[in-house]
Amino acid sequence: MSDIAVKIENLSKLYHIGEAASGSLAETISGKFKKVFRTTARQNDPTEFWALKDVSFEIKRGEVVGVIGKNGAGKSTLLKILSRITEPTTGKIEINGRVGSLLEVGTGFHPELTGRENIYLNGAILGMARAEIKSKFDEIVDFSGIEKFIDTPVKRYSSGMYVRLAFSVAAHLEPEILIIDEVLAVGDAEFQKKSLGKMQDVAGHGRTVIFVSHNMSAVKKLCSKGIVLINGSLSYAGTSEEAANYYFSNNNALHLVSIKNRKDIKGDQSILVENIEILNNRNNPVGELIVGESCKIKFSFSLREEIQMEKLFFAIQIYDINEKLQTTIASDELGINFPDLAKNGQFVIEIDRLNLRAGDYYINYMISKKVSNATPHVIINHLQHAKAFHVMTSDFYNSGVLLRSAGYLQDARIYTER
Repeated sequence: MSDIAVKIENLSKLYHIGEAASGSLAETISGKFKKVFRTTARQNDPTEFWALKDVSFEIKRGEVVGVIGKNGAGKSTLLKILSRITEPTTGKIEINGRVGSLLEVGTGFHPELTGRENIYLNGAILGMARAEIKSKFDEIVDFSGIEKFIDTPVKRYSSGMYVRLAFSVAAHLEPEILIIDEVLAVGDAEFQKKSLGKMQDVAGHGRTVIFVSHNMSAVKKLCSKGIVLINGSLSYAGTSEEAANYYFSNNNALHLVSIKNRKDIKGDQSILVENIEILNNRNNPVGELIVGESCKIKFSFSLREEIQMEKLFFAIQIYDINEKLQTTIASDELGINFPDLAKNGQFVIEIDRLNLRAGDYYINYMISKKVSNATPHVIINHLQHAKAFHVMTSDFYNSGVLLRSAGYLQDARIYTER
């Protein structure tokens, strides 16, 4: 028996922007003729988008591989091809073993069936005998924590319940190859921790795991190997630690997509964030800061509509490359409110001393409002991995010793500018 679980050679996936497939026979035949008469692809055809381009790699049985890349890098497309949800445009795939996948909330579930019925359906799809599924049933339900709703149609489940049951099914029905996308981020922190532990257990029993996540700490802890996708191409393959370091040190990875082009912004965006700048102590826009120096982070915004609210909140979180939270700076904690905003302005965070160790970091931000004391917060604009920056060591005190950390909490202020 081959020790190769997954082998990919020159895998590419082409999408034609603006072409929607209905799945009809006429459209299928039409598409075949288009392929025949479409000769070499035009180099800069604006209707063509290569989600993957000439990707090749091998995964051995029992390996746990992390797939790393920013949004739009081709990670989900790769997993959908491996899960046989979509076909590649060119290239070859060899998969040796039964595949279980969890790519999107509710993938593989029939909405009209109950949780119980969907467990048996998923097992049957994996080629398992009913007796085999039955022997795992109690364990699946117990892990998912939704026993109370197991006989409820899954169309009535929340996204969190979907994820709990779907992951439990995928992990316990023992496929030889388990494919997990970032869908686990939907679950609560306790369940995420529980799921990562289960994946470690799965890997420890010699099964192959392919895991996509932005959580570098989880990737490095869970995975033995990592691959980095940038703009649809395989940019790096090595150990998970090396892959994570490469991702954050590579210029293409650090300079994230312009906010105007991001598709993953949450909220109604009645306040539109148009640009983020990091300014050093000389007020110059930079991508690198020095340990211990003062700096500013400016969020340029515009109001798309008049906002009716009692309170407006603005906050940022700074994470390191291992997805560990380093600091939160929030307007409500600083006792700041923004009663009147200019139509065009800036949220400014001013930091007296940057208390971060040398390394790579990124910023998440959130703008939310409270319409009244009786209502919860409403998200206006929230984005993760919004801005990346690097912190350098420096002889900050001219003492001949490189300062690696300022050693105490930074003082910070938030205010607006027009």
